[in-house]
Amino acid sequence: MRTFRRTIFAFALGAIPVAGPGFGFDGAPVNPQDTVLPVVSPQPGTAAALKRAGTAPVTPTATSPTSSFSTLQYQAEGGHPVAQWKLGKMYAEGDGVIQDDLRAFEYFSRIANAHAEDSPSAPQASIVANAFVALGRYYLSGIPNSKVKADTERAREMFSYAASYFGNADAQYDLARLYLKTPDASRDDFRYGARWLGLAAQKGQHQAQALLGQMLFNGDRLPPQRARGLMWLTLARDSATPEEAWIKESYNRAIAKASEDDRAMALQMLEHWVQGRRD
Repeated sequence: MRTFRRTIFAFALGAIPVAGPGFGFDGAPVNPQDTVLPVVSPQPGTAAALKRAGTAPVTPTATSPTSSFSTLQYQAEGGHPVAQWKLGKMYAEGDGVIQDDLRAFEYFSRIANAHAEDSPSAPQASIVANAFVALGRYYLSGIPNSKVKADTERAREMFSYAASYFGNADAQYDLARLYLKTPDASRDDFRYGARWLGLAAQKGQHQAQALLGQMLFNGDRLPPQRARGLMWLTLARDSATPEEAWIKESYNRAIAKASEDDRAMALQMLEHWVQGRRD
């Protein structure tokens, strides 16, 4: 556990200072390299330590592929990360099976246990990173009536690893929220959180775009930049799901308060941002 915690702590703090000048807390990179986190090689023993991230392996309920579901189970028991991810999502969402968070947690843990040191460019890297994010979110709230208890620091470790080693935008957003929402957040906590938030927003993570847009438009612990904030909120609104009413509400409040100049400048910024993504 100590080895694992030291490694994650190094990733969480070590990746930030060497990322270059970074963001001026407005989500706009000073140079193109700021949108990419450095690749950090895992320390020896990381994968072994990660085996303590979850619980005991899932007991197989099928030993041969006789149906679509049993095929997934068969492949998962053989260590196939894609099958393990699909089954984890099914149990997490109750998609075709009885919803079971602990079983989902176990499948995600198996992916993290076996693939923590995979290259960030490996074909399964996004699945591995997403598994860490899923584990982190379970640690945030815990799983009722199980040994998976709420553990904010453990959640931070999961997000830090996925954010810094794999460069996962969802992990960067979740990590930013932990830094920014801490009741006694220090100046450094806020600086780290703002940078992670900017990185995630630049990668197109719409929740990060919405939160960054809110903060900039309202001048929430940041110098007000109403046009840039409106730009981020517009991008977020266009990607928000029906369940994310808070994003559309934030956009509606901002657009109602924005001046004509704010709107015109936000549109210009939006056009530049979209063009830059195409290039």
